[in-house]
Amino acid sequence: MRVHVVSDVHGNSRDLATAGDGADALVCLGDLVLYLDYADHSRGIFPDLFGVENAHRIVELRTARRFEEAREFAASLWEGIDRKAATEEAVRRQYAEMFAAFPAPTYATYGNVDVPPLWPEYAREGTTVLDGQTADIGGRRFGFVGGGLRTPMNTPYEIDDESYAAKIAELGEVDVLCTHIPPDVPELCYDTVARRFERGSGALLDAIRSVRPRYHLFGHVHQPLVRRMRIGATECVNVGHFNATGTPWVLEW
Repeated sequence: MRVHVVSDVHGNSRDLATAGDGADALVCLGDLVLYLDYADHSRGIFPDLFGVENAHRIVELRTARRFEEAREFAASLWEGIDRKAATEEAVRRQYAEMFAAFPAPTYATYGNVDVPPLWPEYAREGTTVLDGQTADIGGRRFGFVGGGLRTPMNTPYEIDDESYAAKIAELGEVDVLCTHIPPDVPELCYDTVARRFERGSGALLDAIRSVRPRYHLFGHVHQPLVRRMRIGATECVNVGHFNATGTPWVLEW
């Protein structure tokens, strides 16, 4: 059995279209939307609406963790524009491309920048969306938990710690734990380029220690200090920043 796993696709529909080649199934750990590419400020919803120079400025402020200034700057750009309508239109265009690129079968969960209410409109036959749910893939039980935890970035699908922990508890025993964010381990949460810690989940770490899945697969941290770490019986793997690499991580058994 061969499963390809991707995360943080962020608009890379070209490589997503071939990500399942040679695999029995594709697993996607979320973040399909590209709001702003921190490596190429000309790509994404924000520069499409407001131009590259303004994208440079918003990245500068966020990288410096000046989040309040970033929010005020963004708010000034949105003046006179129906933000909700413009954003939803752009997200819909990206989702149409992303979901059309998914092979069958695909098992997908949400990332923190995704908009879950829109997914049912674009998920085609052969794509199974799971969040706090499990699926049998090749005789192994995969558990999926989507979204991220609350942060100053205030991305679309952030939830409180208690709700996130409840979704993990709903899974029960799993062989492969699939999430968008990492467990709360500093080495797995630190982004070496952004030079900051992303939020990891303490509930995930507790589940790894108690449930002892064979693998915990995740993304979210684009340039992690450590990509792979064993915690007890579990191999924890950051499957990579698919937007940049275009290459899925491979799980075989």
